[in-house]
Amino acid sequence: MKINSCPIELVEPEILRFKAFEPILLLGHKRFGNVDMRIRVRGGGFTSQIYAIRQSIAKALVAFFQKYVDEESKKDIKVCNFITM
Repeated sequence: MKINSCPIELVEPEILRFKAFEPILLLGHKRFGNVDMRIRVRGGGFTSQIYAIRQSIAKALVAFFQKYVDEESKKDIKVCNFITM
């Protein structure tokens, strides 16, 4: 996963990196393994960008599972991530 052409593992400070990783950590790498993401974010402050990235990852995963896997997986993910769409 890349954010503004930079691997997410290089995002600093570390505490904000974990905020961006939250949806992935909640789902586990098993469900996330076959998804590749490139995220571009502009404007706002750095912290606001991290929270926007976190929300976009969570919503993208829900949409991916709804379209390519099945509706039941989507419901499980929404409950796990506490997402409302």
